[in-house]
Amino acid sequence: MTTMPYVNVKITREGATAAQKAEIIAGVTDLLVKILDKDPATTFVLIDEVEPEGWGIGGVPTREYRRRAGAARV
Repeated sequence: MTTMPYVNVKITREGATAAQKAEIIAGVTDLLVKILDKDPATTFVLIDEVEPEGWGIGGVPTREYRRRAGAARV
């Protein structure tokens, strides 16, 4: 039985270009070919872009987390 890998990549919606997304798709596909010997023709990669307000880290929205992390570096 041939399995068809499906990989869902989630990133914040902050300006990833079409070219960058194409690189992610190619890179993930290449990784599955190299590591798991998967057929690239049946490997599916989906990129979901999430608004930063809809993504949280450490109990706070992404932008607040980054603000705090930036302040901690100073």
